[in-house]
Amino acid sequence: DLHIGARRIERLDDLAAKIRADHPEARVTVAHLDVTDPNSVTAFCGLLERADVLVNNAGGAIGADSIAESSDADWQAMFDMNVLGVLRVTRQLLPLLRASRCATVVTVGSVAAIEPYLGGGGYNAAKHAVRALTRVLRLELLGEPVRVCEIDPGMVETEFSINRFDGDVDRAAAVYAGLAPLSAADVADAVSWVVTRPPHVNVDSMLLLARDQTSAQRVHRRTA
Repeated sequence: DLHIGARRIERLDDLAAKIRADHPEARVTVAHLDVTDPNSVTAFCGLLERADVLVNNAGGAIGADSIAESSDADWQAMFDMNVLGVLRVTRQLLPLLRASRCATVVTVGSVAAIEPYLGGGGYNAAKHAVRALTRVLRLELLGEPVRVCEIDPGMVETEFSINRFDGDVDRAAAVYAGLAPLSAADVADAVSWVVTRPPHVNVDSMLLLARDQTSAQRVHRRTA
């Protein structure tokens, strides 16, 4: 069984239809989930009777202000979405994951968790916190049948930059101009690979970059 949660339920319906078309045997359940709302998290997690794999994928950045020019509200929103969201869902599902006897928690972080970059103070700090949270969870679950992994992608061409720049499509497009970024499918492949390793193998962390990117702010762009 596959349970998918997100704020935009119509997107989930489309995704579920594609999954069912490719895998007719799959039982897919979609439900509204806002990881910034504790009540929403409780309601979603209450739908599950079993949990073998948890993928924490919610997150995002707001703007690119310097620390001096940033606002408390933006920092609070990014920590709520990126850090507390992971905490809320993981904590709620830990009893089911432990009961599974062979479970995996995969949290999708960011290269920003490893290497801070200019123009992303709040996001960098939030992703560093996610990395620390994930590492502590791994330490706490040592000896238990629950694996914990963090996958830290670099540039992935999704709606991330559009949301970050408040719908500015041109500014978002400039982020990926002249290079071949990762796709959401690339990250999904990495998640699948981690989850399907033999039970005794724990991939603690994975840095996933496009060939055109070697660090948070060093990329190769081709000119026309």
